[in-house]
Amino acid sequence: MLGSHPYDAARGAGASATPSRHLAQRRAAGISITYRRRPVSEMATLKDLAARKPVLATIRLIVPAGAARPAPPVGPALGFYRLNLMAFCKDFNARTQKYKAETPMQVTLTAYKDSTFEFVVKSPSVSWFLKKAAGIETASSRPGHSNVSSLTLRHVYEIAKLKQADPFCKHMSLEALCKSIIGTANSMGIEI
Repeated sequence: MLGSHPYDAARGAGASATPSRHLAQRRAAGISITYRRRPVSEMATLKDLAARKPVLATIRLIVPAGAARPAPPVGPALGFYRLNLMAFCKDFNARTQKYKAETPMQVTLTAYKDSTFEFVVKSPSVSWFLKKAAGIETASSRPGHSNVSSLTLRHVYEIAKLKQADPFCKHMSLEALCKSIIGTANSMGIEI
C-alpha cells in the first residue's frame, strides 16, 4: 500500500523491504528513530520474579480508627483467608491512633498464599468529611433541588489537604482535588 506511511514517498514503489533500508528511508524522510535500552536497574531480575508472592485475595474494609478488634467486620473477612487477626488489629490500631476515635478508615488489605498480608490505610471518604464539616447526618434526598447545608471554600481546601496525604491522591494537584470535592458536595446537596 503505497502512501500509507510518511516514508513511502522516499521508498518508492519498487524498493525492497529490508529492515535496514526502511531505517535509512525513514531517516531520509525526516522521521526520527530512537531506541531506548532499559538500564539494568529497571529490568526485573529472575531473583525479583521468584521473590514475588502469589496473591490470594484483596480485601477492602472500613474500620473505625483505633478500634480494630477480631470481631465483625474484621474477624470474618480475615479469618476466611486464615490471616493473623491480632497482628492486623495491633498494627492497624498503631497506625490510626493519631485519628479521632470512631473515624471510618478505608483499608485495602492484600493477602498472600503463605498466610502473610500487607495493608494500606486511607483517610475517610470525602462524603464523610463533608458531612462532618456541614454538621449533617445524611445528604439531601433531592440534590440540585434542595440544599441541606452550605460550606465555604476554606472547608473544601482543608479537606483537599487531608485527602492529598492519601497514597492514591499524591499525584493530584490541590486544585483538582478541590474540584472533585466540590462536585461531591453538589451531588450531596451541599452548597459551596
